[in-house]
Amino acid sequence: MLAPYPQLVIAAFRRFATYRQAALAGLTTNVVFGLLRAAVLVAVLDQRPVVAGYDVAAAVTFVWLGQGLLTVVLLWGDSELSTRIRTGDVVIDLGRPWDLQAALLATDLGRAGFAVLSRLVPPMVFGALLFPIRWPERPATWVFFAVAALLGVVVSFGVRFLLNASAFWLLDARGVLAVWGVVGGVLSGLVVPLAWFPGWARSALAFTPAPSLFQTPIDVFLERGDPLGALAGQAFWAVLLLAVGRVVLHRGSRRLVVQGG
Repeated sequence: MLAPYPQLVIAAFRRFATYRQAALAGLTTNVVFGLLRAAVLVAVLDQRPVVAGYDVAAAVTFVWLGQGLLTVVLLWGDSELSTRIRTGDVVIDLGRPWDLQAALLATDLGRAGFAVLSRLVPPMVFGALLFPIRWPERPATWVFFAVAALLGVVVSFGVRFLLNASAFWLLDARGVLAVWGVVGGVLSGLVVPLAWFPGWARSALAFTPAPSLFQTPIDVFLERGDPLGALAGQAFWAVLLLAVGRVVLHRGSRRLVVQGG
């Protein structure tokens, strides 16, 4: 019998695989927005062939990778923990014979695994049929990219876990999650490449985990910079966010009060 956490990974994969119609609808939306974003960036590069190292091939690869990673990394739409805190159901989770943070991470990895098959691969194939995608020249880049995407999921989970855990103090974390929904895409390199930002903005973002979500995996795929250094940066933020999340969960659960018991 498998340990609880691998079982949670498999169960989450199967759970999300049952929502095929929702996945197809989301995929269609991703492709439509991918076409719009690619058209905008191609129009921009029509005036200047290369901007901050991005030519047309690199820019459209940036777009389709970002569209594909959107559901894998999962920037928005995760409010399950904050909802369970607000309703008091988190008490049941804390009483189960598992580590709550590890259990949620295992579930998130299972979700991301299905998203790779349903939401990452199809947009890339579609984009490659219409645009000049820049594929990696070195075989090792595929391995580095897989690790970067995995670390991006873990960093994203760490951020989402902290935002949801704010419900221990705020009772309702929807405002916090809404703010993240507005700024997260811009700061993480989903909307436009961070290399297009002013120098001071890039320097400031280098001290945050935001670039680890999208920009770093995309840079690794495009073979921009040192991949090992990029992965080390992602690993640092993943470990730090998980450690802070564990402290926050411990302190939050100590102040948890459930009405009626």
